[in-house]
Parts: sequence; C-alpha cells; structure tokens
Amino acid sequence: MAIEDKKISYRMYFVAVMFFIMAVFILIKLNNIQWVEGNYYRKLGKERTVKNFPIPANKGNVYSADGSLLATSIPEYTIYFDAVAPTSELFKENIQALSDSLSVMFGKSSGHYQAKLQKARANKSRYVFIAKKLSYTEHMRLKTFPMFNKGANKGGLIIEQKIVREHPIGLVAKRTIGYERSNEDGKGLEYAFRDYLNGKNGHRMMQKIAKNQWKPISDINEKDPQDGYDIISTIDVYIQDIAHHALLKQLEHYSADHGCVVVMETKTGHIKAISNLGRANDGSYYETQNYAITESHEPGSTFKLVDLIAVLDDKKADTSTVYDSKGGRIEYYGRSVKDSNGKGYGKISLARGFELSSNTVLVQSVYDSYKNNPKQFVDRINSYGLNKPLGLPIKGEGKPVIPQPGTNRWSGVALPWMAFGYGLSVTPLQTLTLYNAVANDGVMVKPIFVSEIKEWNKTIKKYNTEVINPKICSQETLDKVQAVLENVVKRGTGSKLYSKDFSMAGKTGTAQVNYKDKSKLYYASSFVGYFPADEPKYSCIIVVHKPNVAAGYYGADVAGPVFKRIAQKIFTDSPSTNHVKNIDAKVVSQEKSYAEYYKKVEKEERIVPNVKGMEGMDAVALLENLGLKVKVIGVGRVKKQSLTSGQAFNKNQTIIIELS
Repeated sequence: MAIEDKKISYRMYFVAVMFFIMAVFILIKLNNIQWVEGNYYRKLGKERTVKNFPIPANKGNVYSADGSLLATSIPEYTIYFDAVAPTSELFKENIQALSDSLSVMFGKSSGHYQAKLQKARANKSRYVFIAKKLSYTEHMRLKTFPMFNKGANKGGLIIEQKIVREHPIGLVAKRTIGYERSNEDGKGLEYAFRDYLNGKNGHRMMQKIAKNQWKPISDINEKDPQDGYDIISTIDVYIQDIAHHALLKQLEHYSADHGCVVVMETKTGHIKAISNLGRANDGSYYETQNYAITESHEPGSTFKLVDLIAVLDDKKADTSTVYDSKGGRIEYYGRSVKDSNGKGYGKISLARGFELSSNTVLVQSVYDSYKNNPKQFVDRINSYGLNKPLGLPIKGEGKPVIPQPGTNRWSGVALPWMAFGYGLSVTPLQTLTLYNAVANDGVMVKPIFVSEIKEWNKTIKKYNTEVINPKICSQETLDKVQAVLENVVKRGTGSKLYSKDFSMAGKTGTAQVNYKDKSKLYYASSFVGYFPADEPKYSCIIVVHKPNVAAGYYGADVAGPVFKRIAQKIFTDSPSTNHVKNIDAKVVSQEKSYAEYYKKVEKEERIVPNVKGMEGMDAVALLENLGLKVKVIGVGRVKKQSLTSGQAFNKNQTIIIELS
C-alpha cells in the first residue's frame, strides 16, 4: 500500500512540475507578447479592424476649344442588401413597400424582389446584389425607399461607389483624347496630361463594423484629396464633326481599310479636328489607332512640295524651267521612275510638272540639281524637322525615316526615290506641318492639342504657339510655291475640287504601299492643303489606306473630296459661316456680363445670384469670385442650389450646387 501511495505521490509531483513549467512558459510568452512583440500584435490587430482608406481625388475634365465637355468623371453606384441587419419587425413591415419601390425603379415585378429579399433573410445573406451602375440621382432616390432609408446598420443598405470616365457628347476624337492605360495605342491626352488631370488622393482611417462595411473614424493622419485640373483642348466639336463624317463617308464608299483626317489652325498650330477610323470585321468603322500621329509611311507625291521649295530656294531651277518627261519613264541605276499616265507629258515647265504630279519631271529636277551634293537637299529636309518626331505630348508618335548621305541607308537611288516620296517615311501630321508652314507665310509651327490647364476659372498653365522654323524659305520662293499649289486645284490633279466661289490650295498624293511585295501591294491616297488660298485659316490632310481599286485609288478621287467637303462646310454652309465669330461674341458677352455683376456686388451687400441653368464650370467661377465656397454634386448644368437666390451671404460661406 505504501509503495502504491508513493507512486501516486510521484505522479502528482510530476504533474505539478509540468503545470509549473507550462505556467512559466505561458508567463514568458505573455511577457514576450506584451513587451517584446506587443507593438507588432497591436499593429496587426489594428490593421484587421482599422485601415487607412484612400480618398480618391476628382479627376479633371477635358474640354473642347468651344467649351464642350469631352471627358469627365462621374460617380457610379452599386447597391447591396444586408438581410441580417434589419430587425424582424422592420423587415416584416417594409418588405412589401420596398419591393414595390424597387419594381417601379428597375422594372421587374414586386413579387420578384419580395421573393429575393425573403430568401436572403432566410439564408442570413449579408451581401445581396440589388443594382449597379446607378447615377448619383438614382442612388439618392433609392436611399429614400422603405427600410433602405434606415441606413446601413438598421436598414441593411450597402452602397459601393466608384468613379468612371464618361464622354458626354460621344467619342469625339477618341484616340486623341485617349484614356490612361498600359498599352501605347490608347495613350492620348488623358495619359499625356495625367499629372494635371488625376490630382492627388487623400486618405482617412476607417473602422470595420461588418463584412465589407467600414465607417470613418477621427484620425490625425486624415488628408483631404486635391482634385485634378481641367485641360482645355484645341479640338473644335463642330469642325471635328464635319471632318469625322466626311472621312467616314469616303471610307465607306471605297471600302477602305483605314484613314485619318487632321484640321489645323494655320497661325497657331491648334489641332481643331482629328479623326482616325479603321474598318472592323463587320465592315463598320471606328477609332482603332491614332494613325495621323503613329503611322509613319512613304508619303508619295505629297512630298514633292519639298522638291519644289528646295530647287527654287537654292536657285537650281525656276518654275519656268522646262523638263522633258521622256515618254513618262526614266531610269536610275537600272530602276524605273514612271509617270502615272504611262506616257508622260512631253516637254513641260517645272510648275506644270508639279501641277500634274509628274514623277519624271520632279525627279529629274532634284537629281540634276543635287546629284553632286545630295547633302544639301537632305539638310533642307532636316531643317524642317522631318527627320525626327515632332515631340508631341501624346505617346506612340511614329518615327520618321530620312536617309542620310554616308549612312547604310543611302544608295544611288536614294536621291531620285526621295524626290517622289519613296525610300523615306513621315507621319501624316508631319506632312501637314510642312504644308501649314507654306500657308503660314513660311513660319513652321508645332501642332498643339492642349491650349490651357485650368482650375475652374484660374489658369494654371498656358501652351503658346511653338515655332519649329521661323522661315522655311525666302518670300520669293514662298510666293511662287503658293501660286503653284493653288494652280494644282485650279488646273492640275486637283481640278475636280475647284470652285470659283471658294479658293483652295494643295497637293494630291497616290503612294504604293508594300510595292516590294506585289502580293501585299495596295494604294494610300492622300490630299493635303489649306483654305482659303488667299488668306489661309486652316490646313488639312486626308490619308486613306487601301481603297477598293475597282472604285478608284487616286488621291484626287479618294481623299480630295473629303478636303473639299470639310473646307466648304466650315466656311460656306450657313450654320458655320459665322461659327468662330459667334463663339467669340458669346465669350465676350458672357465675360462682360460677369464683370458687370462683380462690379455691382462690390458696391452692394453680398447677394446670392441665381445660377440655375448655368453650366457648372461657369456657375462655380461666378460664385467663387463672389466669395462663396462651392461644393459641386454631379455634372452638367445647375439644377439646384442650397442658398436661395437674393439672400444675403457671408464671405467664405458654403453653397452646394447640384448638376444634371
């Protein structure tokens, strides 16, 4: 018995010792957790219940030159229901009324919603989908519905908000306005000016109260977001619409693969319209790539303008110098240069050769003039900046190729081939920039897509006209070149475009693409010029790739009519005759009206104006200049204002305006 008791005692001692050791380990662990790892675990616990949430900044808007809203950010709401949150009594009392309200708003039967909500309640579902892509007004209406009007904790209403980019007047110049994304073809103004548009996010601490539900808490680290600035583009919506539809009509008629059109304001370089259309599998056309900026290719006969300027300005020849077209065919190093008519034009002057776009005449002129010093000719091309990208803010600009003497790209046929637009490549916008310089009395200006960065009515940055070359040639040469370009339309390859009532000047182009591989060969038809010829206001280029050969492929037939339609609609159609003047008059009148209002209120007590019906941007400018702090809800025109018009207000008082 004693032995048995002794064994029991040993066991008890052993258990006691083990408990003691465990207690020591627990104490050590607790001490370690409290003092050694305490900060880590406290931080971990806080992170799981409290998080620092970003407060997205409102992205700036993109406006057209005439004030139209091209791109804006608006809130979009998704609604869920926490079926566990409402009490049984509240759920029972409101289920029918809520279902009726949802039915009226979304179109499905009341029974559908009632069954869905009751099933969610029975299954204790806490995240039941109700609706998505709701506008601000729609989500505010939904918050007034029975049961939902009790909020998240009592009514089970869960609201998720995100900001989406919208284009209020459609996808105007879609590839130029662009959007911020990773691949190159979408990087337009939205990406190029993202540092201005995006603003800076704020942040706030929020505490978890239920699944996917967080509420803000006071925290010293909270930071308000800084909204993005607005950018004012140079695009004119009216001209853009004309250019887009003129190009689309011609692409459809010729079943072409793709094409582009650009309209530039001569003096400033402002791009007033740009459209890039490609053909889809179903035969429709849409903005696929920014061809005008990204597509560098052999221009063909439109490059002959360089030939004419060079030989005239370097005194190598004159417009009256006669050349023999030699039956429409000449050879250089065993390779032929041919005229498009197959028989040549006999003996004609340089000017007439340009008007008829004779390859043999222009090539002879350039080759005879520069064969002993080709660098002189190429240096002129380089002086126009055609050997390098324009340096546009839009990413993905095509790289030009101009063979340079002494490099591996140079050969015996390089010079004659360059003379009629082959063996080199430039983008449509580069070609337009050269022609625009001729229209602008020799001053070559860089194309501009954005004129200003603004914070409501405050200018943050202005983009002034940038000169690439102050004078591309002498005035004597310029006068001759301008006359020849006008004659191209009057009596040359562009004669089908001629109108005695409206002067135009320019050059046709018909280039063979992939001519080294006959199985892939196709034509690129183009026209580039300016109007009116006597006092140029705009320059314009059209390039159409791969038109149906059966329907025609010459630049005068395919691209020329687009040019004429754009020119005439801008200046001769009744709606647009005073287009620019009307806009200017409207702006001046509006500014005068605002100035008079400011002057008046300075002498009187501060009175709230009636801004209902005004554009949001104008309303904010007016109210802030009066000394009010403005909070804006929505986009568009002012629908409601929190302070009644006519009432007195204090400086820095807040007014809320709701737009729609």
